[in-house]
Amino acid sequence: MRTAGPARRRFSRAVVRAPILVYRCGLGWVFGRRLVLLTHVGRRSGRPRQVVLEVVGRGSTPGSYIVASGYGSRAHWYRNVLAHPEVTYQVGRRRRDGWAYPLPSAESGRRLAEYAGRRPRSAAALMRMLDRDVAGSRATYERLGADDEAGVPLVLLAATPPPARERRPARERTSP
Repeated sequence: MRTAGPARRRFSRAVVRAPILVYRCGLGWVFGRRLVLLTHVGRRSGRPRQVVLEVVGRGSTPGSYIVASGYGSRAHWYRNVLAHPEVTYQVGRRRRDGWAYPLPSAESGRRLAEYAGRRPRSAAALMRMLDRDVAGSRATYERLGADDEAGVPLVLLAATPPPARERRPARERTSP
């Protein structure tokens, strides 16, 4: 299955990055609780990086949010938070220091299916944008959310670090 890649052209990149400017101007409240500004550390450069992501759900603790990695495990922000889970995230006017960590596969699949049930048009539009062929069934979204490599993994943003038993180990890279 072919998936779309991140925006490469100057115009499309500017459109995708426009919400970051909205947040920087202090107007993040216009997005309500639908979008989150995630500030993370580059895994190679060590420099701060920012991305705006759609909120897929709420975590079990107050002030925690769940976001999707639409480009799967190849998204730069996703790989960065695996390497450096300490993040800052902002929803509306509220900014928090916290941690980002991937949800376990089964929970990721369940949460993505719940999101698709709550917001079917948004979920379908996201899948079309990513060139994902999703029939719209709950089982299809569950499989897509549970697939770590070719799917759409979910990440929990929380003000407290995850308990050791919930952390997902980082994948080991093998040298060629």
